[in-house]
Amino acid sequence: MDDVKKLVTAIKQGDIKPIYFLMGEESYYIDKISDFIEDNILDESEKGFNQMVLYGRDISIDDIVSNAKRFPMMAERQVVIVKEAQDLSRTIEKLAKYAENPQPTTVLVINYKYKKIDKRKALYKAINKVGAVFESKKLYENQVPDWIRRVLKGQGYDISPKAAQMLVEFLGTDLSKVNNELSKLKIVLPKGTQITPEHIEENIGISKDYNNFELRKAVGERNAIKAHKIAKYFADNPKDNPMVVTVSLLFSFFNQLLHLHGMVDKSPRSVASALRVNPYFVNEYLTAARNYPMKRVSAIIGLLREFDVKSKGVGSNAVPQGDLLKELLVRILG
Repeated sequence: MDDVKKLVTAIKQGDIKPIYFLMGEESYYIDKISDFIEDNILDESEKGFNQMVLYGRDISIDDIVSNAKRFPMMAERQVVIVKEAQDLSRTIEKLAKYAENPQPTTVLVINYKYKKIDKRKALYKAINKVGAVFESKKLYENQVPDWIRRVLKGQGYDISPKAAQMLVEFLGTDLSKVNNELSKLKIVLPKGTQITPEHIEENIGISKDYNNFELRKAVGERNAIKAHKIAKYFADNPKDNPMVVTVSLLFSFFNQLLHLHGMVDKSPRSVASALRVNPYFVNEYLTAARNYPMKRVSAIIGLLREFDVKSKGVGSNAVPQGDLLKELLVRILG
């Protein structure tokens, strides 16, 4: 996020590079930077003749170079944006020759999503000398709640830790998906609002009471009644609550408990740092560690491996996912 701000700030201050190569697993920032360049480098009156968008599947490297070498018409610069450039991955290194001596009046933007170019090769080295290479890395799941909080804070909103966690568990780490849902919330909620689980449930459709987050909490507390209620809801709504996701989350949870049992310093700050969780949730982990001794945690991790295989259809094709989850909970909770 800081790298994005630096790059955008430099453009605003007039430090405009002849080539921007935007690559990496996280498409959200690639789109953000590309859209900013598309919207801001040229005036509206200049865009008609001096701004073009090309798509990797429809062109060759020669086409990119040919367009990039054109001179602008009645403007200081032209902007050439290549979207879905990853479709040119087999020939992308051929762009190195142009990158060694780019047209100074062209701003060439390459959107190379979900992949990276080899930093040891000529293309990367050439662009790095004269332009900007930006790598958009995928966030880990435990980093996304904080990303949500920072994005909303910058837009005049706040969000409770539980609400942020609900979004992550339902939408995963795809920042574009998360941002789309945040945009829906901002339409209906005034600035200054703290977004709560109730807001998430009412406007996005994620249940605040029946989700993986609440199931994990119930299991940690050894609250069998609540856990089985959630399991029944999951069984009645299998498309929204696939068992493979639930097993993965519980596996991660018990692995964290195993780590917690091995810690000497179990102060809330140390636990939050070591397990990479929001301090708000530390008490849930400490409660679960008291309820599940280390030996039991190890046994449950083995059990979850077994059910992970079953949830993918190996050796249990005829067993409904809901029944598998109920059996798993019985065996975990004892």
